[in-house]
Amino acid sequence: MASRPELLSRMAAGDGHGEKSSYFDGWKAYDMNPFDLRHNPGGVIQMGLAENQLSLDLIEEWSKAHPEASICTAAGASQFKRIANFQDYHGLPEFRQAMAQFMGQVRGWKATFDPDRVVMSGGATGAQETLAFCLANPGEAFLVPTPYYPGFDRDCCWRSGIKLLPIECHSSNDFRLTKEALVTAYESARSSGVRVKGILITNPSNPLGTTTDRATLAMLAAFATEHRVHLVCDEIYAGSVFAKPDFVSIAEVIDHDVPAGAVDRDLIHIAYSLSKDFGLPGFRVGIVYSYNDAVVACARKMSSFGLVSSQTQYFLAKMLGDEEFMGRFLRESARRLAARHDRFTSGLREVGIGCLRNNAGLFSWMDLRGMLREKTAEAELELWRVIIRKVKLNVSPGTSFHCREPGWFRVCHANMDDETMEVALGRIRDFVHQHQRQKAKAQRWAAKGQLHLSLQRHGAMASQYHHALSSPMAALLSPRSPLVHAAS
Repeated sequence: MASRPELLSRMAAGDGHGEKSSYFDGWKAYDMNPFDLRHNPGGVIQMGLAENQLSLDLIEEWSKAHPEASICTAAGASQFKRIANFQDYHGLPEFRQAMAQFMGQVRGWKATFDPDRVVMSGGATGAQETLAFCLANPGEAFLVPTPYYPGFDRDCCWRSGIKLLPIECHSSNDFRLTKEALVTAYESARSSGVRVKGILITNPSNPLGTTTDRATLAMLAAFATEHRVHLVCDEIYAGSVFAKPDFVSIAEVIDHDVPAGAVDRDLIHIAYSLSKDFGLPGFRVGIVYSYNDAVVACARKMSSFGLVSSQTQYFLAKMLGDEEFMGRFLRESARRLAARHDRFTSGLREVGIGCLRNNAGLFSWMDLRGMLREKTAEAELELWRVIIRKVKLNVSPGTSFHCREPGWFRVCHANMDDETMEVALGRIRDFVHQHQRQKAKAQRWAAKGQLHLSLQRHGAMASQYHHALSSPMAALLSPRSPLVHAAS
C-alpha cells in the first residue's frame, strides 16, 4: 500500500516554534487560571511576562491632551484620508524622523540616527527574524551569550533555519561576557563544521537586567570586524535603565570609542521596539537599524510582511516627536522602575533570597540555588513546578534561558500593580518559611543519634534519609505534604 502523502508542511507539522518549553508552559498555566485581586485571588500571578505597565498612565494622559494625534478624532480627522490610504513600506517620513530622534534621546543624545536607516517590522520579533533572513542562510549560526531570551529560538530560527549557539557565561563573574568565552564558542562552532555568521547580544540583558560596558561592546565590534561576522545588538530595553551605570549603545561606541576604520560598520545592526520601554506591545512596533545599505534595502522590502499600521505610525510620530514629553516620560519611568525593583528585591532579601545585582529591565534574576534538591536541571524544574502549581506564581526557570547553572529564575515585576506585587511577595514568603521549617525538621532528625545507628543497619532507609536531608523540597513533596499533588 502506497504511503499516504503528507497533508501539511514540515513547519506546520513540526515544533520549531519552541512552545515545548517551560518558559511557555508557565504562560499556559497562567492563561488557565489567571490571578485577579477581586475575582480570582487564588489564581496564578503572571511573573513570566516582561511587560511595563508602570507608566502607561503618562501615555494615556498625553493622548487625551493631544486628540490631533489620532485620525479618528475630530481634531485629527483632516488627516484621515492621507493616513488611511498610506501603505508605503518605507513608512511615514514623519514617523521615521521621530523614531530616529527618539532613539537618540533615549541614548542620552550620545549617538545620532539617520531616519533613512529606520526600517519597520512587526515588533522586536519581526526585527530579529528580518535580520536573520538578511544576514545568514539556513544551517549557519549566530553566537549568543547565555543566559538569553527563550523567544530568540523562535524569532531567529523557526522560519529562517539558522542556528543559535551558546557563549557560556557564568555566575562567578555575574554572567559577564568575556573574550575568552567568545573565542571558545567561535572555535567550537568552526571545529564542528558550522559557519558562524554573527553574534547576537541583548543590551540591556534579558534576563539578567544588566547593561554591557563600552569596553565589551568595543571588543565585540572589533571581533566582528576581524572575523568578518555580524554583530546584532538587541537594545529593546535601552529606555528601561533605572540605575547606574548608564546605558551604552553600540551606536555610541562606534561613533566615539573606536578609531576611524577600526570597525566595519557594514557589520553592525540594532534591533529596537516600543514594546518594553513604553509598554506598548500591542502596537507591534519594531525597528531594524542597520549601517549596511544592502541590509536596509532588503529589510525594507521584507517589511511588507509586517508593516506597522499607518494610523499607529501617525500617532507615534506626534508623541515621539514631543521631545519635552519624552524626556519627562523617560525620567519618570526610570524612577518608577527603580522603586518597583527596590521594593521587590528588598522583599526577597527579607526571607533570604538574593538576586543578581542589576540596573535595567523589567525583571530580576532570582537565585533559588539554595532551595534545590540537588544541583541539576531536573531539580530546578521540580522546584519550578511547585512554584507554578502550588505557590501559583509563573516565574521562568533558568534552564529555559539556556542557563547551565541550575537554580536561577527570571521573575518579572513591572507588569502588575502594587497590590498584586505584595500578594506575590506574600506567597514567596510563605513558601520560603515552609521550606525553612522542613529544613529545620530534617536537621533535628539528623541530630538523633539513635536514628543514625538505625539507618546504618537499614541501608534502604539510609538512602531515603539522605534524600530527605539533602532537600527540604523532598519533604515538601512527600506523600503527607500538601504540595505533592501540585508536583505530580
